[in-house]
Amino acid sequence: MDQKPTEAPEGVSASAGRAARDLRVVFSRLRRRIREVAQDDDLTPSQVSALTLVGKHGAATASALAAAEGVRPQSMAATLAALERHGLIRRAPDPSDGRRQLVTLTESGRERIEGNRQIRAEWLTRALDERFTEDERQKIVEALALMERLTG
Repeated sequence: MDQKPTEAPEGVSASAGRAARDLRVVFSRLRRRIREVAQDDDLTPSQVSALTLVGKHGAATASALAAAEGVRPQSMAATLAALERHGLIRRAPDPSDGRRQLVTLTESGRERIEGNRQIRAEWLTRALDERFTEDERQKIVEALALMERLTG
């Protein structure tokens, strides 16, 4: 990371400001690199995101998915139509309200998500093994344990 000073809010140490900036930059780059590793060349980032969301939440309505992604229902409808054309999702009537449709993964969609998850995990494991010493990996583990406080 570069050493230029970071303006921190009043009453906050400069090192906290620098750490916050550097952390955002590194995590953004790492997230982008991990996404590149997956085999989603035929899907847009919004399609990948929606597919992952359906995989996490199970059966959901298009409007619930749109709200979860923070997009307009019309945008989600277009994204879901593309995923359906790829055979990755299916829609079926909601048993509790026949006017709505529930979106679920097809077997192909489930395999795609799991395959990408495995590819990403293997890439990250291999990169940590090849690019860092054992001592450095231990420091990363220790730093991640400290950073876990940010999520609590």
